[in-house]
Amino acid sequence: MRRNNWKKAKARIQKLHARIANVRRDFLHKATAAISKNHALVCIEDLLVRNMSRSARGSSDAPGRRVAQKSGLNRAILDQGWGKFRRQLEYKVSWMGGTLLAVPPQDTSPTCPCCAHVAKENRVTQAWFKCVNCGYGNHADVVGAMNILERGHRLLACGESAQSGRSMKQEPAEATTRSSA
Repeated sequence: MRRNNWKKAKARIQKLHARIANVRRDFLHKATAAISKNHALVCIEDLLVRNMSRSARGSSDAPGRRVAQKSGLNRAILDQGWGKFRRQLEYKVSWMGGTLLAVPPQDTSPTCPCCAHVAKENRVTQAWFKCVNCGYGNHADVVGAMNILERGHRLLACGESAQSGRSMKQEPAEATTRSSA
Protein backbone atom coordinates (compact mmCIF):
# COMPACT_ATOMS: atom_id res chain seq x y z
CA MET A 1 0.00 0.00 0.00
CA ARG A 2 2.78 2.43 0.90
CA ARG A 3 4.59 1.76 -2.36
CA ASN A 4 1.44 2.61 -4.31
CA ASN A 5 1.03 5.92 -2.43
CA TRP A 6 4.66 6.76 -3.17
CA LYS A 7 4.12 6.19 -6.91
CA LYS A 8 1.03 8.42 -6.87
CA ALA A 9 2.87 11.18 -5.03
CA LYS A 10 5.78 10.93 -7.46
CA ALA A 11 3.39 11.16 -10.42
CA ARG A 12 1.73 14.26 -8.94
CA ILE A 13 5.12 15.92 -8.41
CA GLN A 14 6.17 15.14 -12.00
CA LYS A 15 2.91 16.56 -13.27
CA LEU A 16 3.43 19.71 -11.18
CA HIS A 17 6.98 20.17 -12.52
CA ALA A 18 5.72 19.71 -16.08
CA ARG A 19 3.09 22.39 -15.49
CA ILE A 20 5.71 24.78 -14.10
CA ALA A 21 7.88 24.19 -17.17
CA ASN A 22 4.90 24.85 -19.47
CA VAL A 23 4.05 28.09 -17.66
CA ARG A 24 7.68 29.23 -17.91
CA ARG A 25 7.85 28.35 -21.62
CA ASP A 26 4.56 30.17 -22.29
CA PHE A 27 5.78 33.28 -20.47
CA LEU A 28 9.06 33.33 -22.41
CA HIS A 29 7.24 33.03 -25.74
CA LYS A 30 4.77 35.80 -24.86
CA ALA A 31 7.46 38.15 -23.53
CA THR A 32 9.80 37.68 -26.50
CA ALA A 33 6.91 38.05 -28.95
CA ALA A 34 5.80 41.32 -27.34
CA ILE A 35 9.36 42.71 -27.37
CA SER A 36 9.98 41.71 -30.99
CA LYS A 37 6.65 43.18 -32.16
CA ASN A 38 7.10 46.51 -30.37
CA HIS A 39 10.82 47.24 -30.83
CA ALA A 40 12.96 47.40 -33.97
CA LEU A 41 16.20 47.62 -31.96
CA VAL A 42 16.76 45.43 -28.92
CA CYS A 43 19.96 45.69 -26.88
CA ILE A 44 20.86 43.03 -24.34
CA GLU A 45 23.88 42.12 -22.26
CA ASP A 46 26.01 39.38 -23.78
CA LEU A 47 25.82 37.20 -20.68
CA LEU A 48 27.60 33.85 -20.65
CA VAL A 49 24.89 31.90 -18.84
CA ARG A 50 26.88 28.66 -18.90
CA ASN A 51 29.79 30.32 -17.09
CA MET A 52 27.48 32.13 -14.67
CA SER A 53 25.79 28.90 -13.63
CA ARG A 54 29.00 26.89 -13.23
CA SER A 55 29.43 25.02 -9.97
CA ALA A 56 31.40 26.59 -7.11
CA ARG A 57 32.31 23.30 -5.47
CA GLY A 58 35.94 23.39 -6.57
CA SER A 59 38.14 20.37 -5.94
CA SER A 60 39.32 18.45 -2.92
CA ASP A 61 42.60 20.42 -3.01
CA ALA A 62 40.90 23.81 -3.40
CA PRO A 63 37.31 23.60 -2.12
CA GLY A 64 34.89 26.30 -3.18
CA ARG A 65 33.49 29.03 -0.98
CA ARG A 66 29.80 29.84 -0.43
CA VAL A 67 28.79 26.76 -2.38
CA ALA A 68 25.20 26.75 -1.05
CA GLN A 69 24.66 30.41 -2.03
CA LYS A 70 26.14 29.82 -5.49
CA SER A 71 23.94 26.75 -5.89
CA GLY A 72 20.84 28.83 -5.13
CA LEU A 73 21.95 31.51 -7.62
CA ASN A 74 22.58 28.87 -10.28
CA ARG A 75 19.12 27.39 -9.73
CA ALA A 76 17.51 30.85 -10.02
CA ILE A 77 19.40 31.65 -13.24
CA LEU A 78 18.48 28.34 -14.82
CA ASP A 79 14.85 28.49 -13.60
CA GLN A 80 14.35 31.88 -15.25
CA GLY A 81 15.57 30.53 -18.58
CA TRP A 82 17.96 33.34 -19.57
CA GLY A 83 19.49 31.25 -22.36
CA LYS A 84 16.09 30.29 -23.80
CA PHE A 85 14.94 33.90 -23.55
CA ARG A 86 17.89 35.13 -25.59
CA ARG A 87 17.57 32.39 -28.20
CA GLN A 88 13.85 33.10 -28.68
CA LEU A 89 14.43 36.85 -28.74
CA GLU A 90 17.14 36.50 -31.40
CA TYR A 91 15.01 34.55 -33.83
CA LYS A 92 11.81 36.54 -33.21
CA VAL A 93 13.48 39.94 -33.59
CA SER A 94 15.14 38.90 -36.85
CA TRP A 95 11.86 37.31 -38.00
CA MET A 96 10.11 40.68 -37.48
CA GLY A 97 12.89 42.53 -39.33
CA GLY A 98 14.51 44.08 -36.27
CA THR A 99 18.03 44.13 -34.90
CA LEU A 100 19.28 42.49 -31.72
CA LEU A 101 22.59 43.74 -30.35
CA ALA A 102 24.42 41.94 -27.56
CA VAL A 103 26.81 44.29 -25.76
CA PRO A 104 29.58 43.24 -23.37
CA PRO A 105 28.31 43.21 -19.78
CA GLN A 106 31.46 44.69 -18.20
CA ASP A 107 30.72 47.69 -15.98
CA THR A 108 27.07 48.15 -16.96
CA SER A 109 26.08 48.34 -13.29
CA PRO A 110 28.72 50.67 -11.76
CA THR A 111 28.85 53.15 -14.68
CA CYS A 112 27.03 56.47 -14.33
CA PRO A 113 24.86 57.19 -17.39
CA CYS A 114 25.32 60.96 -16.92
CA CYS A 115 29.07 61.42 -16.41
CA ALA A 116 30.39 57.93 -17.35
CA HIS A 117 32.20 57.65 -14.01
CA VAL A 118 32.89 53.99 -13.17
CA ALA A 119 33.21 53.10 -9.50
CA LYS A 120 32.18 50.16 -7.38
CA GLU A 121 30.99 52.66 -4.76
CA ASN A 122 28.27 53.92 -7.17
CA ARG A 123 26.16 50.91 -6.18
CA VAL A 124 24.96 51.96 -2.73
CA THR A 125 22.90 48.77 -2.40
CA GLN A 126 21.95 45.94 -4.71
CA ALA A 127 18.88 47.92 -5.82
CA TRP A 128 20.06 51.56 -5.70
CA PHE A 129 22.63 53.49 -7.76
CA LYS A 130 24.12 56.84 -6.65
CA CYS A 131 27.09 58.30 -8.55
CA VAL A 132 29.91 59.41 -6.24
CA ASN A 133 31.14 61.85 -8.92
CA CYS A 134 28.03 63.77 -10.07
CA GLY A 135 25.38 62.66 -7.55
CA TYR A 136 22.97 61.08 -10.08
CA GLY A 137 20.72 58.52 -8.40
CA ASN A 138 18.24 55.97 -9.74
CA HIS A 139 17.22 52.33 -9.44
CA ALA A 140 20.20 50.12 -10.32
CA ASP A 141 18.28 48.14 -12.95
CA VAL A 142 17.23 51.35 -14.71
CA VAL A 143 20.84 52.56 -14.75
CA GLY A 144 22.00 49.22 -16.14
CA ALA A 145 19.34 49.33 -18.87
CA MET A 146 20.34 52.90 -19.78
CA ASN A 147 23.99 51.86 -20.09
CA ILE A 148 23.14 48.80 -22.19
CA LEU A 149 21.00 50.88 -24.56
CA GLU A 150 23.71 53.56 -24.86
CA ARG A 151 26.35 50.94 -25.67
CA GLY A 152 24.03 49.34 -28.20
CA HIS A 153 23.48 52.70 -29.91
CA ARG A 154 27.24 53.28 -29.98
CA LEU A 155 27.83 49.83 -31.43
CA LEU A 156 25.18 50.39 -34.09
CA ALA A 157 26.25 53.92 -35.03
CA CYS A 158 30.02 53.66 -34.93
CA GLY A 159 30.66 49.96 -35.32
CA GLU A 160 33.09 50.07 -32.41
CA SER A 161 33.23 47.78 -29.45
CA ALA A 162 30.74 48.84 -26.80
CA GLN A 163 32.95 49.64 -23.83
CA SER A 164 32.27 52.04 -21.01
CA GLY A 165 33.07 55.70 -21.58
CA ARG A 166 32.42 58.02 -24.47
CA SER A 167 32.68 57.14 -28.17
CA MET A 168 36.04 57.65 -29.84
CA LYS A 169 34.56 57.92 -33.33
CA GLN A 170 32.59 60.81 -34.75
CA GLU A 171 30.56 61.41 -37.88
CA PRO A 172 32.14 63.76 -40.44
CA ALA A 173 31.17 67.42 -40.04
CA GLU A 174 30.44 67.91 -43.73
CA ALA A 175 29.55 65.61 -46.56
CA THR A 176 32.29 64.57 -48.94
CA THR A 177 31.80 63.28 -52.47
CA ARG A 178 34.00 60.92 -54.40
CA SER A 179 34.54 61.50 -58.04
CA SER A 180 35.11 58.55 -60.29
CA ALA A 181 38.08 59.02 -62.59
